[in-house]
Amino acid sequence: MRDQQSTMQTQNPISQAQNAVKSAKNATAQMQSHPTVQARTGAENAIAQAERAVAQAQTSENHQAIAELNEQLEEARKQLNQTNTD
Repeated sequence: MRDQQSTMQTQNPISQAQNAVKSAKNATAQMQSHPTVQARTGAENAIAQAERAVAQAQTSENHQAIAELNEQLEEARKQLNQTNTD
């Protein structure tokens, strides 16, 4: 039953977007603590993936969840832009 629940969760566009945004936030946090070109590239890729996931979830009727995900994603973008990788 647990496998069935996790499968259902991964198929839910909101859950996918939440996971992608969480990954983007983690990648930007990692880049901030270890500002390398490789970490920046990883953060940029994670943000791009999260943007796609949130865009796919836009059709959901859970507008509050989408708004929160967009806010979190914007926060990750700001963190990315504030960190220099020299």
